[in-house]
Amino acid sequence: MVSQEFTVDLNKPLVFQVGHLGEAYQEWVHQPIVSKEGPRFFANDFLEFLTRTVWWAVPTIWLPVACWCLSMSIQRGNTLPRLALMAATGIFLWTLIEYTLHRFLFHIKTKSYWGNTAHYLLHGCHHKHPMDGLRLVFPPAAAAILCVPFWNLVKLIATPSSAPALFGGGLLGYVIYDCTHYYLHHGQPSKEPAKNLKRYHLNHHFRIQNKGFGITSSLWDIVFGTLPPSKSSSQSN
Repeated sequence: MVSQEFTVDLNKPLVFQVGHLGEAYQEWVHQPIVSKEGPRFFANDFLEFLTRTVWWAVPTIWLPVACWCLSMSIQRGNTLPRLALMAATGIFLWTLIEYTLHRFLFHIKTKSYWGNTAHYLLHGCHHKHPMDGLRLVFPPAAAAILCVPFWNLVKLIATPSSAPALFGGGLLGYVIYDCTHYYLHHGQPSKEPAKNLKRYHLNHHFRIQNKGFGITSSLWDIVFGTLPPSKSSSQSN
């Protein structure tokens, strides 16, 4: 009963409040508040600082790392055609990782205090405040931590000369993803395919939140059957 009666105070730091919602958290977090001014997460100023990231930090930090990985692959004896193939494969694999993380981790159902709290920090905050421009891209510190297991995985499945190129391609895919994500929320595309991608992604936020998990494309939604129905077909049903 306590969790159902709990009301989140939007004027106070949110992170340690949302866990008290219990089972009501899922309904609450998927009722978006459209405002470019994001809420405060923590009372502590340093922790609050870590939750805010300008979009251009992503290419500024990670593009040089990706280029370094590609150059390392060349130094280890890879030819340019093979380098291009490995990089393209890395970008392609990232699109699957992007879809998988979004569908199965970012949209995991939670109801416990710490489960709700972790989910809100990971992705729930983005659905509650989808236009918060400083919490749209992944914080560099968290991305750096995640790079470690991904790099170790790549080393297991690729040769020593190809691993840096594959990983560098994956990083390029990630940069494309995060920059695209920001643009879909705050850009005003006038031409295809960007215009359709924006419509597709905002549909995920404001109409059917359990479908349409692709950000850079709808490919894996088509493959795995999570493509949202069109407005006309849903209205006819």
